[in-house]
Amino acid sequence: MTSLDTLPIPRVPLTSETHEHAWRTESRHPTSDGTVLYVRCGVCGSRRVDLQEHPHTPPVAVSADLGRPRS
Repeated sequence: MTSLDTLPIPRVPLTSETHEHAWRTESRHPTSDGTVLYVRCGVCGSRRVDLQEHPHTPPVAVSADLGRPRS
């Protein structure tokens, strides 16, 4: 149902600085805590380190987004 008394929801344009990262694994290494994954965003090139404690659980970020590589 629509109402004439509501305001439209503003849409924030996505720029190269604001997007949902598409993380791709560059390398993985088994450790005593689980598997460490070095991931990179396929869109902007930002990098991050993840930890997957068990093969049946999703990885968890253990570092902040490290930003784009310098050119």
